[in-house]
Amino acid sequence: MGGTLLLLFVVVLSAAAPQVVRAAKPIPNSYLVGVDEGDNSIGILQNHIVETVNKHPNAGWTAAHNPYFANYTIAQFKHILGVKPTPQNVLTDIPTKTYSRSLKLPKEFDARSQWSQCSTIGNILEQGHCGSCWVFGAVECLQDRFCIHMNMSVALSVNDLLACCGFMCGDGCDGGYPIMAWRYFVQNGVVTDECDPYFDQVGCKHPGCEPAYPTPVCEKKCKVQNQVWQEKKHFSVNAYRINSNPHDIMSEIYKNGPVEVAFTVYEDFAHYKSGVYKHITGSIMGGHAVKLIGWGTSDAGEDYWLLANQWNRGWGDDGYFKIIRGKNECGIEEDVVAGMPSTKNIVINDGGSSGTAVV
Repeated sequence: MGGTLLLLFVVVLSAAAPQVVRAAKPIPNSYLVGVDEGDNSIGILQNHIVETVNKHPNAGWTAAHNPYFANYTIAQFKHILGVKPTPQNVLTDIPTKTYSRSLKLPKEFDARSQWSQCSTIGNILEQGHCGSCWVFGAVECLQDRFCIHMNMSVALSVNDLLACCGFMCGDGCDGGYPIMAWRYFVQNGVVTDECDPYFDQVGCKHPGCEPAYPTPVCEKKCKVQNQVWQEKKHFSVNAYRINSNPHDIMSEIYKNGPVEVAFTVYEDFAHYKSGVYKHITGSIMGGHAVKLIGWGTSDAGEDYWLLANQWNRGWGDDGYFKIIRGKNECGIEEDVVAGMPSTKNIVINDGGSSGTAVV
């Protein structure tokens, strides 16, 4: 009888306990990592990290004091790492793409040169003090794919997704889920940047906005007169993940264009200047999302991924970075997401120019 009561107590206790959301992958974010008291006063850039990396015989990359983070504290740096671990239940109906191993891929690939007519691929943007990397990676990839597959040059709105997706995507400037950004494109579409421009172009310089801007209010109204919100919507056909095997990731980029990836960021990554990054020193800071645009092999024989960041050109290699490929460094190959552009709401003229129309 005592055993039965004990079992019943455990069952009731389990049912009453809050459900734990399991991360689909080991990508932390700043809110899980936590902010220590010293994080608000200690700068993210540290001489000892630069020295440790540059003296390391097998680092493969060069560290420096990137101007972009000259005035950033550790707490501020953590805040802009806005990828939250995706709840497992969200991924149950998300398809995962794989490719035939018979597909021949080049040893080096750069989407900027492959689709040189698409200037958006080479854009380096700035997310400011908002944890909106999960939005930037998605919006940038979708606009690139509109150019690649529909010959459309369009700048899409980060602000629309950031402000209007709500809890489905996460917490706006306090971080979100990359795959849900792509689902938003399917269900709601995204307007042009001209209609709803990004709110943090100045990088949060005025008093009262530290450590970050709050998430902007969703207004669903174009800032430009005579533009109608729904008429400016651009959609994605689907939202999917790409299998973590490097061949599948490379095949997806080769056939369809840049993809959004999320990975774990350590302190030393803030100091990246050039070369093929791998984690050398420092603590976990959070999860970050960027745009993966190509791959290659360094002179030293290291296979790498080529990525565009959104920390302006004052960080890294003119805004870009390379990270070692094929070893799932920092989880870079675990969470790759994308979608294909839709003709919904789009009118493409025979002459190659494009416009929008409500359908």
